[in-house]
Amino acid sequence: MKRDRQSVNDRHTKILSLLRERREIKVEELAQIFDVSPMTIRRDLQHLEDRGLVSRFYGGAVAEQRLPLPAEADQVKLYRDLISRYAATLVSEEDHIFINGSKTALGLLDYLEQKQVRVFTNNGLVCAKKYPSNLRITLSGGDVRGQNAILTGDCTMRNLLMEQAGKAFIGCTGISPNGELLCGIPTELAINETMLSHSNQYYILADHTKIGVMGTYASLHLEKMGTVITDEKAPAAVLDQLRFIGMGVIQVKQSDFDLD
Repeated sequence: MKRDRQSVNDRHTKILSLLRERREIKVEELAQIFDVSPMTIRRDLQHLEDRGLVSRFYGGAVAEQRLPLPAEADQVKLYRDLISRYAATLVSEEDHIFINGSKTALGLLDYLEQKQVRVFTNNGLVCAKKYPSNLRITLSGGDVRGQNAILTGDCTMRNLLMEQAGKAFIGCTGISPNGELLCGIPTELAINETMLSHSNQYYILADHTKIGVMGTYASLHLEKMGTVITDEKAPAAVLDQLRFIGMGVIQVKQSDFDLD
């Protein structure tokens, strides 16, 4: 199969269709179905993960709890941006904050305006943009994982353990109904756990497609209670359960923002 743009788009659509039916699929199986190399499939899955549609694990991928239809994808992207914008309002002058490998968490830096803030992050994508001088950004160092440029490994942990922050902003693959933080990559668990334990308060940033997720993810039980920032489409029953176990819940609404 030629790797022209149309054939790639068609393959992405068919992969998502398979995942809607089966939820989980392996790289080798997809390579056989589409008669392409495993490397090509891994590139496909990376692209779909970057769009927030799947989460990869070693040898395959799983769908998000509810894959958005093509017409909904832009709305999910909008809600993630609104979550970033709201999270930025929680950052105060002279704060020291943690940001993990999440794009939604990283997005809050775009809305800090003139606040003097110190940022510690393992998100390598921070290097792809030029931020204003009022932000003092420290990159953790470590091993770079995939196109998302998430930094993990011993170097990351050593540097993180020397830090203490007032607030942590943590994105995730999902939040289970019983309050477990889910990660698509097991090596991220220890980093997220350390950011939570080394901060005075934390916020979990998760749009509605990530609320109530169940599946074959690495999970972290939240020992201390924090706040989930999600959107108005998140399932009410799951949010009620999170409140019941002691989590704070904030839902952003499109009507709360000037979107012009």
